[in-house]
Order: sequence, then structure tokens, then C-alpha cells
Amino acid sequence: MSDVHDEYVSGDINSIDEAEYDDEYNDAPEAGNSDNAARATTAVAVLEFVAKSLADDPEAVSVDVNDAGSKVVLSLNVGAGDMGRVIGRRGRTAQALRTLVGAAGARDGVTTSVDIVD
Repeated sequence: MSDVHDEYVSGDINSIDEAEYDDEYNDAPEAGNSDNAARATTAVAVLEFVAKSLADDPEAVSVDVNDAGSKVVLSLNVGAGDMGRVIGRRGRTAQALRTLVGAAGARDGVTTSVDIVD
């Protein structure tokens, strides 16, 4: 068992080589600077297609894409008359949308979240 005051021994599994740690984890993209949003093309297309299919006014449907660290947040905007249609009874349609978009995002290799904006 390693003690706090033990010296670093190369190859010891209980110690961290800070040079390797810095190289491995500091090059990770920061929130807002990642290309996850650019990779979520299938998820965005699925959300737009299904929302426009559900809406009475498909021209009012728009999707905003925001990168939130390791997740892509898709904000769905619909017309005022279509809000209930997109949410559905007890939120079942909205939950189904989130499931479909999550599967499409997984195909793109990203984790997605769908927010329905009023």
C-alpha cells in the first residue's frame, strides 16, 4: 500500500506520472470549444424531421445546437399552437423524441439532450 510520503517510482500503478497525466487530460476540449455539436448532424436531422412532421406549421420549427461539455444540447423551437402536439399527453411524445434523438446521437458518437423551448 502506498503512503502519502512515498517517493514516485516509475511504473508503480499506485502513483501518477504527472507528465503523462498532463498530456492525456489537458488536451481534452473544453466546454463550448468541442466539435461535438458539429458531429451531431444525424441527431439534428432526426429532430427537425420528426418535429416538422408533427407540427401544423413546419416553417416555425427550428433547432438550435449548443455544446455543453461532453453533451450536445438541442433546443427545439416550435410555434405556439404546436407546443402541445410536440410534448404530447403526459410528455410521452417529448420522451419519444428524446429517445429517437438519443439513438441518432449515439450513431454520431455524441450524447444528446433535447430541450423544448416555449
